[in-house]
Amino acid sequence: MTERLQKWLARAGLGARRTMEDWIRAGRVTVNDETAEVGRSVGEDDKVRVDGRLIAAPPPAEMTRPRVLLYYKPTGEICTQSDPEGRPTVFDRLPKVGGRWIAVGRLDLNTLGVLLFTNDGELANRLMHPSSEIEREYAVRVLGPVDAAALTRLRKGVMLEDGPAHFDALVDAGGEGTNHWYHVVLREGRNREVRRMWESQGVTVSRLMRVRFGPITLPRFLKPGQSRELELDDINLLRRAAGLDDLSAITPARRRAPAPHAASERAAQAHRRAPRERVETYTNAAPLRRRAEPRTARGPQARGGANPATGRTGRSQGRPVPAAVDEKPRARGRPKQSAQSARRTPAGGGRTAAAPSRAPRKPQASTRKK
Repeated sequence: MTERLQKWLARAGLGARRTMEDWIRAGRVTVNDETAEVGRSVGEDDKVRVDGRLIAAPPPAEMTRPRVLLYYKPTGEICTQSDPEGRPTVFDRLPKVGGRWIAVGRLDLNTLGVLLFTNDGELANRLMHPSSEIEREYAVRVLGPVDAAALTRLRKGVMLEDGPAHFDALVDAGGEGTNHWYHVVLREGRNREVRRMWESQGVTVSRLMRVRFGPITLPRFLKPGQSRELELDDINLLRRAAGLDDLSAITPARRRAPAPHAASERAAQAHRRAPRERVETYTNAAPLRRRAEPRTARGPQARGGANPATGRTGRSQGRPVPAAVDEKPRARGRPKQSAQSARRTPAGGGRTAAAPSRAPRKPQASTRKK
């Protein structure tokens, strides 16, 4: 199966399809040691190189799951893979992905907010292309008052160095003095466009934050420097905004249970065939194991005869006597307490005192005549 070279390079994670077309026109891409042209098709056996470096073939498109990452960019990070000056980049905190993350647009060094990344080159190209007209909403904090005439000019359009520009929506979000906020909406992403438009009216922007890109809004629970991967429903919202078809949910195939090991299977069968030791439970004792030669009840009941006292036949003939039950007959009634061990508790509590013993009886005189 063959596909266009620029699409093949975009799926390999090298960048957006439009960027790949520029690389091909610049002569940076070769196929089988021949300089490639835009629109050339490549297959599985072709060797593609960029600047002399061999590019590994991406997995088939039907096996690649498109992923989109929402990153809350803080101030002080630049939108590039590496920086010669050693400054932190937005790619430093991103999770690993099979291939390469492609940044959807850019934010300047002092701007924070929503920044999307994807491993789908086609989706990234559609989202960044001006023809898609994806909305970008910003929260802007300005210094000083802004008159109504300046706001009207920003809505209708102002002239910049690279052409005219205007805000599709401009809403006063409130605030006073140096903490006055506005919300603006654009449908394009030129370099520092929002700041330059305000500066054309003599207004200085002290803080700029992108709070929405298309249908994706910055969640409140996300903090600067954190990221969140979008679910399938959110990815489909982005694809619809870019004019692409929805993705269907991929249901993983059910895995078969692994075959049991031969030795463990034999051990399980032997355990099932082994006779189990019988355990009997008695009312007043814990479960006891049956003895090899259990003791049986004695008397006429053991011989199957009738009890002379009750006249009942011995139904419990041969019934084992549990070892935990004491066979010694117990005296009925309350046991007598010796005088030496008797104790009396005072009314006030405290140490117990011994009960006074009974006085010995005097011997009586005998009345018998001697």
